[in-house]
Amino acid sequence: MVYIHKVYTKSGDGGQTMLASGDFTGKDSERVDAYGQVDEVNATVGMVRCEIQRLPADQRALEVIAVIDTCLARVQQELFDLGAELSEPGAVDGKARLKVTAADIQNLEQTIDKLNDPLPPLRSFILPGGGPVATTAHLARTVCRRAERRVVSLHRSSPVRSETIIYLNRLSDLMFVISRAACAVLGEDEVLWDQARKS
Repeated sequence: MVYIHKVYTKSGDGGQTMLASGDFTGKDSERVDAYGQVDEVNATVGMVRCEIQRLPADQRALEVIAVIDTCLARVQQELFDLGAELSEPGAVDGKARLKVTAADIQNLEQTIDKLNDPLPPLRSFILPGGGPVATTAHLARTVCRRAERRVVSLHRSSPVRSETIIYLNRLSDLMFVISRAACAVLGEDEVLWDQARKS
């Protein structure tokens, strides 16, 4: 049970923060940066879900959109677990109290396949755009890639479980596929990279 009585404690005013282990570290440490980046991913995933809620009711009821929203609701919970794991030094070898699992990764992969199978094959790189849902999914994808880079950097000095890195890698792939699937089902054009524009 989580009970938060007071929002501000002033304990971090000197640039330190307490980890889940009870240890204190600098707010600019690799570990804090890593789980802070994961928190940003969660916020951008929330933005995608908000854009879905802004769709007209008939579009929200589309099966693909419902699948995306249900998946992202689960992802937000899993990202919170992932952040909690990163805030606990030494949470490796099954010692993490909260963590993403191989089953969570498999769920991401299954959703990627389900959304991607009906889509036409890629014949160009795709630029961010294509409507609010697609664009925010692209934003979430790029923030997720940044979080992945930060977690990899942390891993070099303080090992993290492989599932943590794999999860972020798959999630960025999922957000890319969500952007494409949203364009397809909502009738919006993807923004393609025009390689020949300078020729």
